[in-house]
Amino acid sequence: QVQLVESGGGLVQTGGSLRLSCAASGRTFSSRAMGWFRQAPGKEREFVAAIRWGSGSTYYADSVKGRFSISRDNAENTVYLQMNSLKPEDTAVYYCAASMKVSATVNYYTRRMTYDYWGPGTQVTVSS
Repeated sequence: QVQLVESGGGLVQTGGSLRLSCAASGRTFSSRAMGWFRQAPGKEREFVAAIRWGSGSTYYADSVKGRFSISRDNAENTVYLQMNSLKPEDTAVYYCAASMKVSATVNYYTRRMTYDYWGPGTQVTVSS
């Protein structure tokens, strides 16, 4: 089992920044990648960013490329999502997720079904 806890959400104005953190505990040594997803009211949960624990390779949704950055601290088992130039359409509950699956496929970790464990989520609200 892997436990995930997100933090860092809040209310910010358009153009502002937030940094989300995801602390992992439990069988973290089995985790292969971490991802961030988000879900706005009335919409499906969508991929935001992902990072492989080993290589550090990163993946981003087109909607956040150039504005968001995902990083990891292997020693602390923590993943971060730096969000800059925030827009009202970024408003959502942001979820951290861990995948135990191994794949060399480029877009594998952008898929929701790839992930085995999820955090409870943290609310991000961007005011216009």
